[in-house]
Amino acid sequence: MNKLFAIFGNTLIIALLCIPFGTVQAEDKTFTEAELDQMMAPIALYPDSLLSQILMASTYPANISEAVQWSKDNPKQEGDAAVKAVQDKSWDPSVMSLVAFPQVLEMMGKQPDWIQNVGDAFLADSEGVMDTVQKLRKKAKDEGNLKTSEQQKVVVEEQASETVIIIEPADPKVVYVPVYNPTVVYGSWWWPHYRPWYYYPPYGRYGYYGYGFGGAVMRGIGFGVGIGITHALWGGCRWGHGRGSVNINVNKFNNINVNHNKINSNNRNSNWKHNSNNRGGTPYRDNKSRQKYSNKRGGEDKRQNYRGRDSQRNKARSTLDKRAVSPTTGRKQLQGSGGDRARSSVNKANRQVSQGRLNNSHARNTRQHSNYSNRSTRSQSNAFKGAGNANRSRQNINRGTSSNRSMRNHSSSRHSGGVQRSGGGHRGGGGRRR
Repeated sequence: MNKLFAIFGNTLIIALLCIPFGTVQAEDKTFTEAELDQMMAPIALYPDSLLSQILMASTYPANISEAVQWSKDNPKQEGDAAVKAVQDKSWDPSVMSLVAFPQVLEMMGKQPDWIQNVGDAFLADSEGVMDTVQKLRKKAKDEGNLKTSEQQKVVVEEQASETVIIIEPADPKVVYVPVYNPTVVYGSWWWPHYRPWYYYPPYGRYGYYGYGFGGAVMRGIGFGVGIGITHALWGGCRWGHGRGSVNINVNKFNNINVNHNKINSNNRNSNWKHNSNNRGGTPYRDNKSRQKYSNKRGGEDKRQNYRGRDSQRNKARSTLDKRAVSPTTGRKQLQGSGGDRARSSVNKANRQVSQGRLNNSHARNTRQHSNYSNRSTRSQSNAFKGAGNANRSRQNINRGTSSNRSMRNHSSSRHSGGVQRSGGGHRGGGGRRR
């Protein structure tokens, strides 16, 4: 019993030390309403097709970082031509689609943490993200800042006893990216400690670097130069029943993704599914997403990013879960006098095991194996010691030869005893027998 306690105690202490303080509490942490409002405010008023691409792409933050750099290195690339130019990349197709919009990638490159949070929120609770978008659109509309214009069409529909606001490009083949200050366009911001950030293109000698923004941004929503699009935007938001999923236009998708990314489907539309193999080693934020996606990564055993300390922590958590131990509770119990008593008991049990007071078959086998090893070591030591002295070896050989001559003159019984007494050959070559 004491040994079992010692083993369990060691496991508990090691496991708790392996898990950083505060990690367990964040395992299943979801974003609050204030956080969702804050993170979705900068993009909630984007056209549905562009918004859906951003939501999908944000689940691959490592790919986005590479796409941002590519866009900087290729400033003249945009639209469908840019998407076709990156088909040799290993990025997810949703990320490839965003190189059509240099302005969007520039914005995403300025706030990588924000983008990762958007992706984590979408994976953990896509319906919550979509509900937030609709709430923000309604606020902007009530403020008079969201309406149909030359650049976009705002449609209000009643679906399943709820109001849904849809934003579409006025011309399906030309997409304008809106720019606005969230603390203005939605009215007075209602979360003083969670104020959203907003992207404003840098001002240069010739205006806002070709985006064409004017003073309208200070008052509401501004639009830059429209970008011609035919197939680059192949996603769409699903509202009403089934809210939270993203539709994929298969024909558009296959027309722009010309390499190995094609979708084999006879249907015109398909539901988007997150591909964990394109995650690029970025960990998932919540436990639900880890369980859903981490085990589906291809070749995970070959990736160093998923090894080491994270693996040890997962094993420790699994061990504690099987024993119904709460790491948080355990840490509290290990603090103060309670922790001193627990550690003292574990150390005492360990000393008893080491002193042989808890005898069992395993301990006996261990001692027997140790004794055998010691005898073998001494025997080998004696043998090498004798072999290292040439004169002694020759003397042993001579004594053995003389002894053999004398034994031939004795009787068979005396001959048998002589073999045992004449141990020169054995002592020189194999050491003392026991």
